[in-house]
Amino acid sequence: MQRTAVRRAVMAGAALATALLLAACGGGHDQTPGMHPAATTPAGGGTSSAAAFNNADVMFAQMMIPHHQQAVQMAALADTRAADPEVKTLAGQIKAAQDPEIQTMQGWLTAWGKPAPAMSDGMGGMDHGAMPGMSGPSAMPGMMSDADMARLRAASGKDFDKQFCTMMIAHHQGAITMANQELANGTNADAKALAQQIITAQQAEIATMQKIVARLS
Repeated sequence: MQRTAVRRAVMAGAALATALLLAACGGGHDQTPGMHPAATTPAGGGTSSAAAFNNADVMFAQMMIPHHQQAVQMAALADTRAADPEVKTLAGQIKAAQDPEIQTMQGWLTAWGKPAPAMSDGMGGMDHGAMPGMSGPSAMPGMMSDADMARLRAASGKDFDKQFCTMMIAHHQGAITMANQELANGTNADAKALAQQIITAQQAEIATMQKIVARLS
């Protein structure tokens, strides 16, 4: 009797183990038709940028590209007009950070099949011909007008340094507003990661420029 009971217990255990093994092997393929696993490419990896996006992601890229382009042009003026070494260093950092970000966002729009914005010659606004619904620089917080840019180009020395910092503080604050909107409304992981990167970097730059303005006053 004992041998029979042991034999039955062993057989039952083996049957249970086999059933569990079969369930484990088959479970990984039990997906709803048409559904696919979420993309696991890290932000910036390239392939996930087109995996999932919404209108907020598109608007973020379309608005932040010209916003960044204007900041880069403002920073380029510092090469020949700034007198303060800290202003020149900061301007170089802004160009080095934002030029690659522009290229990244242009790549997203290409992957998404969406138009990239074109800048006006004055860099104070956008050519909105390819972007229905946009209404000019006011749609992008912190964007400098053509008159602002002309005034900055005409300045030099300490006057330029103060104008540059004052204008760039407002410009950065606008970019942070736009980045926060992307964090709140966007769905694309890469775009949201860039938005957070912009917030972190530009908040630090604002703090630096505020100290410069106070020192130059």
